[in-house]
Amino acid sequence: MIVNNTDAAAGLPWYKELNRYHWFVLIVATLGWMFDTMDQQLFNLARRPAILELLGARPDDPAMAGQVAEFAGYSTMIFMIGWATGGIIFGVLGDRLGRVKTMILTILCYSLFTGLSAFAHNVWDFSFYRLLTGLGVGGQFSVGVALVAETMPDRARPFALGWLQALSAIGNMMAALLGISLGHLQQIGMIGSAWRWMFIAGALPAFLAIFVFRKLHEPEQWQKAARDRKHLGSIPDLFSDPRWRRNTIVGMLLAFSGVVGLWGIGFFSFDLLSSVLDKYFRAQGLPEQMIAGKKTFWTGMTSLLQNAGAFFGIYAFTRLTYYTGRRTAFAISFLAAMCATAATFWYLDDFSEIFWMVPMMGFAQLALFGGYAIYLPELFPTRLRSTGTSFCYNVGRFVAAIGPVALGLLTSRVYAGEAEPMRYAGVTMCLVFLIGLAVLPFAPETKGKALPD
Repeated sequence: MIVNNTDAAAGLPWYKELNRYHWFVLIVATLGWMFDTMDQQLFNLARRPAILELLGARPDDPAMAGQVAEFAGYSTMIFMIGWATGGIIFGVLGDRLGRVKTMILTILCYSLFTGLSAFAHNVWDFSFYRLLTGLGVGGQFSVGVALVAETMPDRARPFALGWLQALSAIGNMMAALLGISLGHLQQIGMIGSAWRWMFIAGALPAFLAIFVFRKLHEPEQWQKAARDRKHLGSIPDLFSDPRWRRNTIVGMLLAFSGVVGLWGIGFFSFDLLSSVLDKYFRAQGLPEQMIAGKKTFWTGMTSLLQNAGAFFGIYAFTRLTYYTGRRTAFAISFLAAMCATAATFWYLDDFSEIFWMVPMMGFAQLALFGGYAIYLPELFPTRLRSTGTSFCYNVGRFVAAIGPVALGLLTSRVYAGEAEPMRYAGVTMCLVFLIGLAVLPFAPETKGKALPD
């Protein structure tokens, strides 16, 4: 059904259609997802120093470099398995219990276990805490976008969802600023392990759950579906109807391509940059403790640059899809992500190149995730919206979890003896973006249409 919107014809800005409650829902859902992404990014920033310390390895020990890369891949895989599992569980609960109740549970889950990660004694209990953190991280996205999609007016919906996803980059930037501050404190000797303090700070979003519980109520669409006793949150129902089956497979493959590209390649750019930073600071003859602090600081700065690019990339997708439709915007974004990621992994070799290559890669890779926030809720009816969105966004993550391990193994074993093996592994894995391109001819165009009932 095409939406007949007189305000659109009159050129009224989308945000003029929002009342105070619309804004409240958008702000709360954005904060929930923003703190979620902060906890995700804290892991990416803290992963390598945590693994180094927990293995008892020195940063300058080449004999341990392969083992550190391998365990970094394993811990990321375990985190993503938890993410995928929690996403499916909480996605179903989002349709059965309601968007708001499920959002509270996910916030409490990812906050609590992020905090507990700070008290890890070895790589295995560290990975176990990451598994449990992933349960909450995976559930937040689907219930947040379902809540916003069902609350907003039709014309405002894609813009609101685009901003929700774009502002999630602020969560990543908050993590980067935290890393920069703690890196400075470590550098001057005020604290020991900065990565442990990062995870303690990641427990703070639990307080948001109290605010959510008191003020939000379930969308009318979901309440109606619950009153009608429709079959809520059924994974088999995603495949029993040909329309939802096609949408589920298309959405899953689109998300798989971008998730592997980001978590299997893009977020390992911090580990690639470690060698660039090592070379730069050792050339200055700095002592080891100062180098460790400076690397923590500049890893945080790199994350800031990457996520500044991500913010503008997601916003750009939101504007592009408004004019071109969902499929064209995805096609452009997949091509841009493949080229930008491969170029960064192949050519980045100098400290000064961080300032333009990293934002470029962040812009291209994260633009796709603006598409997932806008497009996935448009593929499913109310009774299956949280389940379907979460299934697409997270089931592919089980397979995508192999990506970090593959990158770690390629780095530590396949190209052993090469100067910088992660470059070859990263460029090779960029082919995953072609999967997203290949599925687009089968994707339904949803621009200008109301949400399915």
